[in-house]
Amino acid sequence: MDRLVINALTREKRFALLKNDKLERLYIEQPKHKSLVGDLFLGTVEKVIPGMNAAFVDFGEEKKGFLYRDKVPKYVLDENKEKKQRNISAFLHQGEKLLVQVEKDAAGTKGARLSAIIELSGKHIIYMPTGKYIAVSKKLADPKAKKCLREFGEQLKTGTEGLIFRTSSAHVQEDILERELNDLREQYQQLEKRAKNMRKPGLIEAYDAFYDELIQTMDNMSAGEVIIDDLPLKKKLEQYGQHLDVSYYHDKENIFSVYELEKEIERAMRKTVWLENGAYLIFDEAEALTIVDVNTGKYSGKTELTETVFKTNKLAAVEVARQLRLRDIGGMVLIDFIDMKDVSDREAVVKVMETSLAEDGRRTRIIGFTELGILQLTRKKTKLSISEALTTSCPTCTGTGKVLSAETVAFRLERELWEYRHVDEEAVFIAATPDVIEVFSGNGNVHRSRIEESVGLKIVWSETSASKPEYRILQLGSTAEFARKGRKET
Repeated sequence: MDRLVINALTREKRFALLKNDKLERLYIEQPKHKSLVGDLFLGTVEKVIPGMNAAFVDFGEEKKGFLYRDKVPKYVLDENKEKKQRNISAFLHQGEKLLVQVEKDAAGTKGARLSAIIELSGKHIIYMPTGKYIAVSKKLADPKAKKCLREFGEQLKTGTEGLIFRTSSAHVQEDILERELNDLREQYQQLEKRAKNMRKPGLIEAYDAFYDELIQTMDNMSAGEVIIDDLPLKKKLEQYGQHLDVSYYHDKENIFSVYELEKEIERAMRKTVWLENGAYLIFDEAEALTIVDVNTGKYSGKTELTETVFKTNKLAAVEVARQLRLRDIGGMVLIDFIDMKDVSDREAVVKVMETSLAEDGRRTRIIGFTELGILQLTRKKTKLSISEALTTSCPTCTGTGKVLSAETVAFRLERELWEYRHVDEEAVFIAATPDVIEVFSGNGNVHRSRIEESVGLKIVWSETSASKPEYRILQLGSTAEFARKGRKET
């Protein structure tokens, strides 16, 4: 049975989807990291770059947005067959004002990716004032129903409009779809009026990503229960989840704790994920890509090595797909499966991966195995992953996961002291952590004595505490002076 648990009482809003008591989806939204995807802005074209067929757009945020030619209405609506040979300058100019919508949040040094082909979401229809085309949800399998919706869409839309029919549109009457379309048209007209009254780039309307994600998740649940701790939101969701059992949770203990989901969040941020057979996965997330390493671990199998490897890789494929959903990892993903020499085994693992990814709400594409046996795939990234949203870079290692060893720091200090050879001062006062002092000095101070003699300076230590090996050369002066200063720093 499917169960959707929603924790929406506090500023950090969360929901978790469980299938047969196993966590399949986790969504967390913090105010600081609230996604701008779907938000509508008035933008001003700041710079057009013909060579990239793109433009930088000031839309009121800290970083300028990036707009491709294919997302410009004048380009989409142009019926000239030669339009692909013309660069963006033919369709957009510097200083031009236009409505834009965020397609992908800013990440790292990159600004947000924008679209000027606006999409307004309804319960059954997505309306595009300048979209031009008609599409039907891929999740709708019935070819006859798809054809009927496309024909009906042609009757409804004007010359420039575009429509995308959601899966649910196949199960409602045409007059309901028509009323919804008219409401969306009215909504767009109001947005245009507000934009005309704005003097500078900025937000026109914020999109409630959390609420929309909930609606889509409930729409994909054929049966099951929804448990929510926020009464006003429960009443809003009831109209969308009539096929589900929607209940209100009002006990004191946090709803995620009751269903043991806090532990699942902690697991979703760990590098190591154990498989049921004793094998394990290691996740390394970087800004540009994620690398997953598959290891046999404790699993040796009861059959020959080839079969052991094959079974482990199939289990890994299922779990990797699940972890991508849980962690909301986007971008390029490289999976280093245990080496499989048989091509048919590789193909079987790819099929398992495809089947597991079919349940993913994000668009994914499996590219295939490289010559080194690494499976490449991409997953559409629209927001921060769970680890990006919930964690920050370690101030000690600055996000690398490693710090310089005491040996490296001690040798660095030795090199720096050589630069003070033949100075007129008698001694040098150095603050350093105990591990650096120990390595630098050596057994019986053998290295310290050698360096003092070579450099011509007496070394006076001040032991300091720090979260990593470090040193600071504080002052040059007399031995007597530093003997009085020698103390432990904190």
